[in-house]
Amino acid sequence: MGKDYYKVLGVAKGANEDEIKKAYRKLALKYHPDKNRASGAEEKFKEIGEAYDVLSDPKKREVYDSYGEEGLKGGMGGGNSGGGSGNSHQGFGGGPQSYSYSYHGDPKATFSQFFGTSNPFESFFQQGGDPHMMGGGPQGMPEGMDIDIENLLGGLAGGGGMPGMPGRSNTFNYGQNGRPGGKRERAVQDATIEKEVSVSLEDISTGCDKKIKVTRSIYGQDGSVKKVEKQLDIKVKAGWKAGTKVTFSRVGDQYPGKIPADITFIIKDKPHPIFTRDGHNIKYTYKIPLREALCGCVVQIPTLDGKKVGINCTGEVLKPTSTKRLQGYGLPIPKEQNKKGDLIVEFDVMFPDHLSQSGKDIIYDVLSNK
Repeated sequence: MGKDYYKVLGVAKGANEDEIKKAYRKLALKYHPDKNRASGAEEKFKEIGEAYDVLSDPKKREVYDSYGEEGLKGGMGGGNSGGGSGNSHQGFGGGPQSYSYSYHGDPKATFSQFFGTSNPFESFFQQGGDPHMMGGGPQGMPEGMDIDIENLLGGLAGGGGMPGMPGRSNTFNYGQNGRPGGKRERAVQDATIEKEVSVSLEDISTGCDKKIKVTRSIYGQDGSVKKVEKQLDIKVKAGWKAGTKVTFSRVGDQYPGKIPADITFIIKDKPHPIFTRDGHNIKYTYKIPLREALCGCVVQIPTLDGKKVGINCTGEVLKPTSTKRLQGYGLPIPKEQNKKGDLIVEFDVMFPDHLSQSGKDIIYDVLSNK
């Protein structure tokens, strides 16, 4: 009955050129005897090479589709003038009796012609990156073609990847003219990009999401530049200190042969109109007239949640160095659940700019008794 070349490559009889190439690429890499030592792999590799040699040639494929392997190889009688020394086209229009073909017997030659090298494995991968093609690849690899890395590595190293090259953290490394070549080198990552993100004390008090939109440039090997927008979501936790860093891996510009830079966002306290931060405590300065400071009063202190809390200062004299502490009205302490710092109130005693003589006399007499 003859060989079923379509079955060998795992493609349908009506498969197009790209489908045949893709099937050969995958199977040839999987069963290459330099990488696959399993029993029968070498014979399978040769069978794959022969199937591709026939199906990738329109004339051979047409004869094979019409007359099968025997007709292709002149086994139906007469006219085998090719002598079995390679591929001969003897009067193609006359049908199988005037056509003879035999595989040249060297699947590595087919492999080398397809990939542009007899051994692409030394330079096929480099650590860290995107497992897809980034521009024109080797001969027979169309630009932009996705490679099934998982299946590929399964054929090269028994499912576990090549030694020292884990799972999917690999990228193709192409030399000049888009062909594999050159010494394998570890991909270099661009320097980390740092950006400050200002966060209000109100947001630090409750926690919040900061959505940052970044635009990254992706540079192709052909010199093209593609702009891609990406939204990064920074989940600010309640009580985070200024200087806290949040890093997003590999979201910087993409250059051929390089690993994109990480972007690190550094949390920064946004200046507040009335409060200042002191660790997990916050401070507030209350401006108090001299009369109230001396005679006593009830002061109303604002808080981060927008409410006011009264402090009874009657019966005492408030000095410029006096402070009051409202416990639990500060910022959350992340490592101590449900615990907050304090709101510290400092007093700025406002003295009058001028005093009348009668006023001076009264104050003098009052203070003289103290």
